[in-house]
Amino acid sequence: MQLLPMPFDFRLWLITGHEESRQVLRDRSSYSNDIRHLFSGDGPSTADDVGGLGFTDPPTHTRLRKIVSPEFTMRRLARLEPWIDELVDNQLDDMEKAAQDTGVADLATHLAFPVPFQTICELLGLDYDDREAFARLGSARFDASLGGAAFGAVSAQREFLFETVERQRKDPGPGLLGQIIRDEGDTINDVDLAGLADGIFTGGFETTAGMITLGTMVLLRNPDHASLVRDGSGEDVDRVVEELLRYLSVVQIAFPRFAKQDMELFGQQVRAGDVIIPSLSGANRDGKVAGDQPDAFDPVRVPASGHLAFGHGMHRCIGAELARIELRAVFPKLLQRFPDLALTQPESDLSFRQLSFVYGVDALPVTL
Repeated sequence: MQLLPMPFDFRLWLITGHEESRQVLRDRSSYSNDIRHLFSGDGPSTADDVGGLGFTDPPTHTRLRKIVSPEFTMRRLARLEPWIDELVDNQLDDMEKAAQDTGVADLATHLAFPVPFQTICELLGLDYDDREAFARLGSARFDASLGGAAFGAVSAQREFLFETVERQRKDPGPGLLGQIIRDEGDTINDVDLAGLADGIFTGGFETTAGMITLGTMVLLRNPDHASLVRDGSGEDVDRVVEELLRYLSVVQIAFPRFAKQDMELFGQQVRAGDVIIPSLSGANRDGKVAGDQPDAFDPVRVPASGHLAFGHGMHRCIGAELARIELRAVFPKLLQRFPDLALTQPESDLSFRQLSFVYGVDALPVTL
């Protein structure tokens, strides 16, 4: 646990241990996740621009999560698996067409981004005619290097979702938004409904896209690892996906927690209002959970306990099982379809995001 140097006497503690992070993440009483007090209302973003379950405390969090949780059970998500399989096949066709002239295709553009994006649009019942502009906003909001522009992206996305909610109030669609409106009616307001959609969309799109691009990059480092996914059993694929989730931890940090009172935490004196941020990537590379060589990718690793790639506790990612379904579909199909898949350049020449809460690359050019 380390106090990071911040301006204006702003106190931020970073937690990097696995068990320490789990302890903070499962603590329902000592911290608040509500960040609305940070918005003055006269800047590029306001308190109403904050959406999703990750920035909400009980009892509001409990009520809202109860509304969407049934949609994300394995039983409910199973109906999407044939649709996702077909979507992946179509995007692999698109990759092949893109490579016809030059022999090169961008895996990010033709596979990694479209699969989770269209899946979330299908799940929510969103019209994705404007998906390119909306996808750019999704990436921008996680980019800390953009400063105020990131908040602008949040506002633009929220405005889009408010318009969608307004349309679906009049004519509920077949997706999750329409179902919530039919079930809840006026008992859920537009702010809460748009916030749920915002959290599900951004949490289920950019994160899975990053896992697909970076996961492919990691698998191509070692032919044996690629072969395990291409030719192995379902259990082999499941194990590889879990190790990729641990190893990559594309969501670098958990939602910030605000200490509700002065307290001692892991031998340090924390003040009321201090920000506590568990490092998910740090926790997942703790030797106490990952064993020997925690910084290495090992597809046969058996961790001592579960990784924290999806968080932990009441704010654990609600779309975790959907992400697993997508990853288990993408990697085997990709490597079976293109057994000679290779990067066109060294990893060091790729454009990695240097200051983003969701790690990834903007492009992954490959030969098929």
